[in-house]
Amino acid sequence: MSADAIAELTADYPVRIDIPVAWGDMDAFQHVNNTVYFRWMESGRIAYFNRMAVPGFRDMSGVGPILGSTQCRYRIPLTFPDTVTVASRIVSVEEDRMTMEQIVVSHQHAAVAAIGSGVIVTFDYVAGRKAPMPELVRTRVAEIEGTDG
Repeated sequence: MSADAIAELTADYPVRIDIPVAWGDMDAFQHVNNTVYFRWMESGRIAYFNRMAVPGFRDMSGVGPILGSTQCRYRIPLTFPDTVTVASRIVSVEEDRMTMEQIVVSHQHAAVAAIGSGVIVTFDYVAGRKAPMPELVRTRVAEIEGTDG
């Protein structure tokens, strides 16, 4: 798959990472196991958080993100060898949560192999409950997404 094709499929997603498919990612049916897609999307979420560069947002001693829910729709089965691009974007930011959409693009098939989303809740790890979204997080998301917030 050419770099231009990947760029076209992921153009609306500001954070992208490439991950090689490992032989051990396949299951007894000789395709990538469904749980692997969730690990790939987790890596995409962490890449997004790293890009936000918000001090303390991942600090377990205070307010930080916690995954509230996640889902994945599988479109095509993948096998080794391949490389995937995981592309991520935030589509909404609310009082105490944000929704991230992600796609997994197969280089071998030149196609979107899976579409997923997750709700990330702002959590006060000290108090053990939801917390308001820090303003700096809102600002960084708007910068990354190229929006006014």
